[in-house]
Amino acid sequence: MSLEQIRLGSQGLVIPKLGLGCMGMTEFEGANMYGESDENEAIATIHRSFELGGNFLDTADLYGPFKNEQLIAKAIGSDREKYIIATKFGWEIDDQDKITWAINGSKEYVKKAVEKSLKNLKTDYIDLYYMHRLDKNTPIEETVGAMSDLVKEGKVKYIGLSEVSSETVKRAHAVHPITAVQSEYSLFERTVEEKGVLQTLEELGVGFVAYSPLGRGFLSGNIRSVNDLPEHDFRRGIPRFQEQYFHKNIELVEAIENMAKEKNVTSSQLALAWIMSKGIVPIPGTKRRKYVEQNIASVEIQLSENELQKLESIVPLGTDTGAPYDEFSMGLLDY
Repeated sequence: MSLEQIRLGSQGLVIPKLGLGCMGMTEFEGANMYGESDENEAIATIHRSFELGGNFLDTADLYGPFKNEQLIAKAIGSDREKYIIATKFGWEIDDQDKITWAINGSKEYVKKAVEKSLKNLKTDYIDLYYMHRLDKNTPIEETVGAMSDLVKEGKVKYIGLSEVSSETVKRAHAVHPITAVQSEYSLFERTVEEKGVLQTLEELGVGFVAYSPLGRGFLSGNIRSVNDLPEHDFRRGIPRFQEQYFHKNIELVEAIENMAKEKNVTSSQLALAWIMSKGIVPIPGTKRRKYVEQNIASVEIQLSENELQKLESIVPLGTDTGAPYDEFSMGLLDY
């Protein structure tokens, strides 16, 4: 199977219809956010994705910090030009490589952050460089101006933003063309649709990349109780997986699973096909080959208008499935 290529945004970047989220492949500050990681299997997963046409990898300096970028460098070795790498900056990492938990979008920090990412990725350019979160104390014009300089210097090919409002996108795009916005989006999380962000992106010719397209694993059908999550899994601390939402969400998943069975696909594949039917690029995260194969196979699934309507009637726009982050992290989103 060869993955269909599409244009992301209107600035010239061409990528596969589906990317690979790499965050879960490494430890985060000494712990595993999504259970145990296995470097050999993670590298094999990146290679298997590549064999199937999946060469669009998503990472960030925050993941580790830096361990994830280093893993990607190790996995791709001398084949750098065969991959499309997206990474992010913005969560401030100090000179001792510790996360301060502040967001920094200042011109000085952008220039410092890119050098660290280039070093950890063992490359001299980044294909798509995202601002991970909006620094509410720095004008977006300053941050994007600094990112624009990186494009002129050849260190970055295309620039993007993450978890931003329509207003921020418009202001940023006026400084330098934005290629893509990356935000959480799934059958369980449609804030960008409710707030009109997707409409703004369409009007401006900006692409959209969906992280956590499987509702942080809920839509995979592999989670039946909170005990199915590893002990230190960060999802145990977020509202979507708490008692008041959990059982209702399981009912929604079961209805989606029933529909998937009728189509002879998995619930994950159905959820991904729904996203791709909207012209959106999902980047499901996995660290195992069997799931990357399953995810890429979803590209072949065609959904009729009736099936799309049926799926959306299970989880109508506006359904409250619980916040995807704790209160602190929710406060950093730009909505």
